[in-house]
Amino acid sequence: MPLVLDPAAQDLLFREAHTANAFTDEPVTDEQVRAIYDLVKYGPTAFNQTPLRITLVRSPEARERLVPHMAEGNRPKTASAPLVAILAADNEFHEELPALFPALPQAKDLFFSARPVREGSAALNAALQAAYFIVGVRAAGLAAGPMTGFDAEGVRKEFLDDDHTPLMIVNIGRPAENAWYPRSPRLEFDQVVTTV
Repeated sequence: MPLVLDPAAQDLLFREAHTANAFTDEPVTDEQVRAIYDLVKYGPTAFNQTPLRITLVRSPEARERLVPHMAEGNRPKTASAPLVAILAADNEFHEELPALFPALPQAKDLFFSARPVREGSAALNAALQAAYFIVGVRAAGLAAGPMTGFDAEGVRKEFLDDDHTPLMIVNIGRPAENAWYPRSPRLEFDQVVTTV
């Protein structure tokens, strides 16, 4: 077989996984979230930067602060999900580069001294890490409902600061019976891949 990952694991992570829209009441534990992060932190990024920041929204009070910033269609599922994560890009990620990329400790100042450059790099690499996070949620046997339908500036003001840019909100939990919409089509290999 061209893929070495067990077919059941392939199904769990990709073929059978969907964006979840409804969840059971079973809680998502701190241990599960820690295990997810401890797996996905190894996903590759440029210069080994780690700009992703995760804010777990657990308390009813925090949920009440978040839900009004969601797009109307996303409010009920965000209000009822066992756990909600705000995934954001830390635009000051470069401060950690000397420790995270010891092969070139001067990368911090050499490449990322300008804020616009940092913001672009943070957005790209945090988005990569967010994708790893979603796959990690699936690896934990949970379902993820990532959403970009929210008031980003409102979420930033409510939960973050000027150095953090919210990227997506992810509902997390065990999928309910009605969790899935039908699978949407995907492009085929020949529509996407060109060999030169």
